[in-house]
Amino acid sequence: MLEKVLIANRGEIALRILRACKELGIRTVAVHSSADRDLMHVRLADESVCIGPPSAADSYLNVPAIISATEVTDAVAIHPGYGFLSENADFAEQVEKSGFVFIGPRPKTIRLMGDKVSAINAMIEAGVPTVPGSDGPLDSNASRSMQIARRIGYPVIIKAAAGGGGRGMRVVHNEDALLKAIQLTQSEAKSAFGSDVVYLEKFLENPRHVEIQVLGDGKGNAIHLGDRDCSMQRRHQKVLEEAPAPGIPDEIRNEVAETCVRACEKMKYRGAGTLEFLYQDEQFYFIEMNTRVQVEHPVTEMITGVDIVKEQLRIAAGEGLSLKQSDVRIRGHALECRINAEDPATFMPSPGKINLYHAPGGNGIRVDSHIYSGYTVPPYYDSLIGKLISYGDDREHALRRMQNALDEVLLDGIRSNVPLHKDILKDPGFRKGGVNIHYLEKMLSAKGNPVS
Repeated sequence: MLEKVLIANRGEIALRILRACKELGIRTVAVHSSADRDLMHVRLADESVCIGPPSAADSYLNVPAIISATEVTDAVAIHPGYGFLSENADFAEQVEKSGFVFIGPRPKTIRLMGDKVSAINAMIEAGVPTVPGSDGPLDSNASRSMQIARRIGYPVIIKAAAGGGGRGMRVVHNEDALLKAIQLTQSEAKSAFGSDVVYLEKFLENPRHVEIQVLGDGKGNAIHLGDRDCSMQRRHQKVLEEAPAPGIPDEIRNEVAETCVRACEKMKYRGAGTLEFLYQDEQFYFIEMNTRVQVEHPVTEMITGVDIVKEQLRIAAGEGLSLKQSDVRIRGHALECRINAEDPATFMPSPGKINLYHAPGGNGIRVDSHIYSGYTVPPYYDSLIGKLISYGDDREHALRRMQNALDEVLLDGIRSNVPLHKDILKDPGFRKGGVNIHYLEKMLSAKGNPVS
């Protein structure tokens, strides 16, 4: 097992990683910005190193500082968590060139999956269903672009190959707007991601967002841990997730999961990963792969009993997978509410000091959070301050437990989106299950809340 791991992240995921390390007897190093000296995982780590000022660019994205901290503390591996440098192939390569273990996929895999065009092509080769599209980047040939769009059928969506997080995409409803939309997206992609490569896909108007969790040992063995539904989104950002995805026929669910496993075996995938799909009319369409642990991984852990972060650590240590596909048993249902420090109506960030905090509890309730009474939420980073997870024998049971847990949350001093989650859980459409990715924005619009 790895002797000492440096955690190159902050907040709830850093604390989550630290706990997994402690369970496996691994010593930990916490790196932090000057604004994050009081984070819980910094207090609990065996060692801590300040790597820069509050700005993420000068601290959590500062590769030389992170490598240097790994060297001076004699750590042997780096866990990047999610966000920040977790899907940066150059960082993973630098970690390995410096003689350390990167707890994640190989750099070449991150590059392959980080480019949407190459990722889609790799999935097509592996037999994973994809959205009908250009099967490659669009070029300067206007006639070719128009022919592709006609073949696919409007509406279509133009996406930046290096994009993500809902950025670098534009929907086109008719041929007259196509060429201008391509030029605008290319320009925006160049500015935002440093690459003007874009591609074209069929725009699915009412899809759900369903993803498959996978684990691979890097030697050609892989398993899946079922699926999750992440359709409750605002501005392409996930708000609430659940597992398994409700209302999908088992034969369709199992078939797509098996193709994901075959794709991971083919590329000799190493570590935890998630293949994301749009699901419409009982069809799955691959959109991208995230080569890291997901924010919503706890719902999968709750229904399978598998500790995904510990599996990451074991795989990075060369121990391989601790279980076979036949060992995976999916039981019950789980929900996750992302708790953000933000106004529940306007969605404006609400940093500041937490005067009093009480976490909910009871059977089937899990709280992944780094906050505590007296902690000050800084204004420099993402507003996520915790994740509230409920588990039940079935979906209705998990819903009731989540409602009770949300009622128990006590958070004084800052505003949070807990009231929004209470509204979601009361909504008849959501309670029925199987809503599409536009549902939450329509719900908010009907209440007069801002959508964008």
